[in-house]
Amino acid sequence: MFIKWRVSKTIQWIVKVFLIYLFIFTAFRLATVIFFKPKELGLLQLLPSFWLGLKYDLRWISFIVFPITFFSLFRKLSPFYSEKNKRTWTYYLGIITLLVLFFYGADFGQFAYVNSRLNSEALVFTQDPKESLQMVWQTYPVIWILIGVAGAVLMMVWMFKRTHVEVQDKNVHIHKFSYRRRWHLVAMLLLTWFMYGFFTSKPLNFFRAFNLDGGFKSNLALNPLQNFFTTLGFREPEYETRAGEHYPVIEKFLNLKNNVVTKKGYLRIKQPSSNALETQPNIVLVFCESFSMYKSSMSGNPLNTTPYFNQLAAKGIFFERCFAPSFGTARGVFATLTGIPDVQLRKFATRNDASINQRSIINDFEGYEKMYFIGGRSQFNNLAGLVKNIEGVRIYEEGNYQSPKVNVWGISDRDLFLEANALMAKEKKPFFSIIQMADNQRPYNIPGAELRFVEKDIPADTLARYGFESAKEYNAFAYTDYSIKTFMEAAAKEAYFDNTIFVFVGDHGAEGNATAMYPAAWTEQRLTEEHVPLLFYSPALLAPQRRSET
Repeated sequence: MFIKWRVSKTIQWIVKVFLIYLFIFTAFRLATVIFFKPKELGLLQLLPSFWLGLKYDLRWISFIVFPITFFSLFRKLSPFYSEKNKRTWTYYLGIITLLVLFFYGADFGQFAYVNSRLNSEALVFTQDPKESLQMVWQTYPVIWILIGVAGAVLMMVWMFKRTHVEVQDKNVHIHKFSYRRRWHLVAMLLLTWFMYGFFTSKPLNFFRAFNLDGGFKSNLALNPLQNFFTTLGFREPEYETRAGEHYPVIEKFLNLKNNVVTKKGYLRIKQPSSNALETQPNIVLVFCESFSMYKSSMSGNPLNTTPYFNQLAAKGIFFERCFAPSFGTARGVFATLTGIPDVQLRKFATRNDASINQRSIINDFEGYEKMYFIGGRSQFNNLAGLVKNIEGVRIYEEGNYQSPKVNVWGISDRDLFLEANALMAKEKKPFFSIIQMADNQRPYNIPGAELRFVEKDIPADTLARYGFESAKEYNAFAYTDYSIKTFMEAAAKEAYFDNTIFVFVGDHGAEGNATAMYPAAWTEQRLTEEHVPLLFYSPALLAPQRRSET
């Protein structure tokens, strides 16, 4: 047909290349369905996602092949002009294929991690390359992945060369001056239409996907290229110059009336109304990594991952409707220590020079020793920069402990607790200690020496029904409970225990299926990422309460 219509060899080749890329993009979308589709969604319900996804794919494939189409208007730049041009354009497609496979590989990792498409927030991991690369190395079969990607790229380059040869052979008896150049213009117009939006009255954009449902159907429609490069534009903070118009609303919300020091400002003076701290109790603040409420025993989850913590909750002041302000360890720690939610999209507030220097209420604990314990490096997410706002704080991190390092996150949570307990037991003055847990995240390593901790093997369908993606994740969550139990049993033997308030809070939650424990909104609106347990525990100082306010 192409020969009959005198379509140029370049356009014939571009059509074949276009179809190859369309097959790749479609295959990845089908793989997304196979590996990540919620069971309650039927295939027919996904048809709108496939249709919109086709439009996104046509757009990005058009971006890929448009340079070949455009430059081939100049005969000497055509891939069929010389062997050198053939190699150049084939190498170009090989590099593009490598980038496409990289984005899709990262996308699959992101989807498996937080059940969402790759977006520009993934760039925060580049700010801590050492931990990020170690986590990837310890979690995934990196060597095999690299071999697979290299093999796929080489195979694609071979296919591009092969299709080039096929087009050349089929046109061997066609005189070069008999081709009709109008097909070049038709191809460029068609590609421009695809880039604008196939069968759309307005330019195709990122937001159309979220008209579907905002959940899996939206994610399925998007491809990682569209999602990543669009969200790059959301990383720069916007400053609302009309904030003054809405000041009365904020004034009422923050109860600023009669307290404002400056006109239309947010500074207020609040005097202490209690002498509760005159006894100077010790404070131990524990950040529990990825401590999702719906995965815990406190939510009624029948998998009973945290039986010990559940016992503590019954004996302390437990808040069952506590929500972290955002997803991410650095954001949760920043909000807890400063009282200010971290809502920046471009980077964590701990890495923003304009926000890192904050006052913390911990400085008001006069006469207290302050300590911060983390199993790995405190430089991760620049947590050290945040913690150093606490005057006189002593930071204990990787390299300061006797216990061996078990993975990218440093020593195990159990060992971290025991080493922190030993140091706190030596203190003669009241102290405020912060302990940062880390094991309840990939690579989900549980030290082999933990003989008292017994891993369980639970059927995959049962795990999925109650919010867990794998047995490794389940056992890591249960290991959190075991580590806390080990710590509290050790602390109970120390003199400081009776005059200490222990505060346990999740730095953030994790996305997943919470429908067995909570209304559908928890899962559909991803409240699971922020809903965390909050417990104040001190048998000698605090009477048990269960609080249900949000």
